[in-house]
Amino acid sequence: MSSNETIENILLCYPLLPDSCPRAHRLTVVKVAIYAFMLFLILATIFGNLLIIISISHFKELQSPTHLIVRSLAASDCLLGALVMPYSMVRSVEGCWFLGDFVCKVNSSLDMTFCISSLIHLSLISIDRYWAICDPLRYKMRITNNTVTVFITFTWIFSFMYSFSIVFSGVNAVGLETFIMQVYCVGSCVLFFNKEWGLICSLLTFFLPGTIMSSLYIKIFHVARKHARVMSERVTGGLKSQHSVQREGKAAKTLAIVMGVFYLCWLPFFICTVVDPFLNFITPADVYEALIWFAYFNATCNPLIYGLFYPCFQKAFKSLIITFIRGFQDSGRSIVE
Repeated sequence: MSSNETIENILLCYPLLPDSCPRAHRLTVVKVAIYAFMLFLILATIFGNLLIIISISHFKELQSPTHLIVRSLAASDCLLGALVMPYSMVRSVEGCWFLGDFVCKVNSSLDMTFCISSLIHLSLISIDRYWAICDPLRYKMRITNNTVTVFITFTWIFSFMYSFSIVFSGVNAVGLETFIMQVYCVGSCVLFFNKEWGLICSLLTFFLPGTIMSSLYIKIFHVARKHARVMSERVTGGLKSQHSVQREGKAAKTLAIVMGVFYLCWLPFFICTVVDPFLNFITPADVYEALIWFAYFNATCNPLIYGLFYPCFQKAFKSLIITFIRGFQDSGRSIVE
């Protein structure tokens, strides 16, 4: 074997297989930097959402219908960070999939499951907040922990069945068999969507939930402003109190962050999913991987948006962290003694 052939084989995912995918050509420094950044996102996603789960499970005062949805959302995002993102990290950086076609399908199914579950949970939270603010009397009577549990269970079942049935049936790739055979190589793990399923999946799992969220949050914002205005008029006789102005500003800021992060993370990926089949999949692999990680980033942000913006969660986080530090110190003293 010549030296040129040896160098060429080293750059393949499977050097001994002639139909192997080529490895991604990156400098070592660049690889290390990308690995470090993605590992930070993974750890932040896992531990941030784990903190939400432990807080709601541990403190009974946080176990309201709304917070049960938030806990289930955190579970979805935490599982995404633990079961999907590490494998996607290696695939994104190396340009190779080393675990075979079956595990690729399972990973793709879980990826879709947790992402769809997360999007539906975000929609449930917006619906819950809409009823709580716009119809508070009937909300307390109709929305209970049991009611929310039913909706959460349905969300998980639908997400699993929808994702696994699409990936393992291959319905998403009907009509693309010739194209897939042309681009396939050993070591690839790419989920292609044809024109029909690219539109169906995007409409059903993103554009519909996104429209619901946008409409409800706009309505919530207007109702909250109206309530604050009425309260300020009762107190000051027509002049807004400083507290009311601050409350309106905080509501506007929170809603803007919620919708801004949601669309920033997910819109580019789903636009690509819809458009790419019509353009013969011209999106470069690195660009597509970057769009996937933009979508993953929403799972990292969710604990900050739905947790750190609320004082009750801030107190719970502080209490848990203090308890952990004290427990760590006590265990250290016992070891020394």
